[in-house]
Amino acid sequence: MRRHLSIPWLVALVTFLVLLASAAFRSSMGVMLVPFELEFGWTRSAISLAVSVNLVLYGVTAPFAAALMERFGIRQVAIVALSLISLGTGLTVFMTASWQLVLLWGVLVGLGVGSTALVFGALIANRWFVKRKGLVIGILGAAWATGQLVFLPVITASIDAFGWRSSSLAIAAMSALLIPVVWLVIADRPADVGKRPYGATGPVTEQESRQNSTHSGWAATQEALHALAFASRTRTFWVLAGTFFVCGWTTNGIVSTHFVPSAHDHGMGATAAASMLAVVGIFDLIGVIGSGWLSDRFDPRMLLSVYYSFRALALIGLPLFLGPEIDPPLIVLMVLFGLDWVATVPPTAVLCTRIYGPESGPIVFGWVFAAHMIGAAVAATLSGVIRDVSGDYAAAWYLAGILAAVAACAVILIPKRATLLHDRKEKSTYRL
Repeated sequence: MRRHLSIPWLVALVTFLVLLASAAFRSSMGVMLVPFELEFGWTRSAISLAVSVNLVLYGVTAPFAAALMERFGIRQVAIVALSLISLGTGLTVFMTASWQLVLLWGVLVGLGVGSTALVFGALIANRWFVKRKGLVIGILGAAWATGQLVFLPVITASIDAFGWRSSSLAIAAMSALLIPVVWLVIADRPADVGKRPYGATGPVTEQESRQNSTHSGWAATQEALHALAFASRTRTFWVLAGTFFVCGWTTNGIVSTHFVPSAHDHGMGATAAASMLAVVGIFDLIGVIGSGWLSDRFDPRMLLSVYYSFRALALIGLPLFLGPEIDPPLIVLMVLFGLDWVATVPPTAVLCTRIYGPESGPIVFGWVFAAHMIGAAVAATLSGVIRDVSGDYAAAWYLAGILAAVAACAVILIPKRATLLHDRKEKSTYRL
């Protein structure tokens, strides 16, 4: 019995490591931007283009990642994804032109991390757990969110000590080392190894262990596209997608990508700047857990309005306090960023489910999340262009703050609670 109970948790542990690592690898470009600029003489906008491609593919891959895993298996897709990350980061040591960075870090790593995003953790939690499922989803979500930031000081210190090539090779090696671990531990379903999900009762059936993967994969793809077609005819979807577009702009797009280079422009050391992002990552854990608790008890629209308002204040205030030293006001702003970094996710997901129903809601949220990453991609490139043209990031920070303020007002337009009475198969016109 003890061995039976340990297998789902072992699978969850390996999934946690994959999510933690892939999130850290994706965000490490933010601390490599200045070394690339210094060595190759590339502009910030040219390097930021690779980040943008990475973020777009990351976001667009996410809605289809479930279909890929249904069609080819969770383990197989995760292994291919880790291989792409390893290949993309490893080959960067040989690059000589910025287009190669776009291909390697933008395309290969983007596809890899997009296939090992939150949907990977959600599938593992849903298939391997009946009891403690919410706890597992929360833990795996924290791995994805926190992994983007907390390891940046380590990566930055490695770059300072050994150069960016050593860090790229280390990331490639760690990705490769996770491949045999995934192969040995993760099975697509508990029934494939003769086990039951954690907390489930009853015997293992043949049907549980042999699913029609081809049909499931095609059905999942159709479901994703149908949900998009359905939701895109409602005004609410565009408000949700638009505000999450701004969310991506103001987090992954400008802060994660350009905070370290911006701090460098003000004389702050890279390791010190990365430690500020680690502060964001630590307080993000408090913010996302607290936001989930609040979303069950208060109006999600009001929560989003508050989150975006505080984010607007932090973004507008940031260029005023950046300097060579880490002063208390800057720490306060980083804590504020952390508390609402992923805090927008629970209320947005709750609104998607309340408005579009328990079946379509999560899929619609997948597309809203795609808008988040597209917003991040636009911000990554545009912020680099602003810096190249003006010589600093001040205008980019102010623009991000204004957009966050607009989002704080826009979320009020979302219905507090609504039910779509039309079946989307009827292809009716919606104005919700």
